[in-house]
Amino acid sequence: MRHRNKKAILNRPADQRHALIRNLLTSLFESGAIQTTDRKAKALVNEAGNLIGLIKRQKENFNKIRELKKILYTESACKKALEYIEKTPHTSGAVRAVKIRMRPGDGAVITQVELIEGKK
Repeated sequence: MRHRNKKAILNRPADQRHALIRNLLTSLFESGAIQTTDRKAKALVNEAGNLIGLIKRQKENFNKIRELKKILYTESACKKALEYIEKTPHTSGAVRAVKIRMRPGDGAVITQVELIEGKK
């Protein structure tokens, strides 16, 4: 039974699902905004919020970098993510998902996921 299990399955095995989320997180922090399907966007917003909260709770800077390197694939994404997380004043609500259009081929909802710029 799946009572109270809210994680998105995304029709993939667990290892592929984790790799997909890591790829999306890496792309999000490298570019600042990405476009993907609605269900993947919802899973991405949840994981990005969890990652930002985890990094905000770390005290030392090298621990933050170590945690980011566990999840993000590239060094440039880690650096940009660390800069962004240090700039944001809040631990939650730093990622926004906006539905933009329907995909012409299959009618899937395309959503833009973007990092919200906030000043301290």
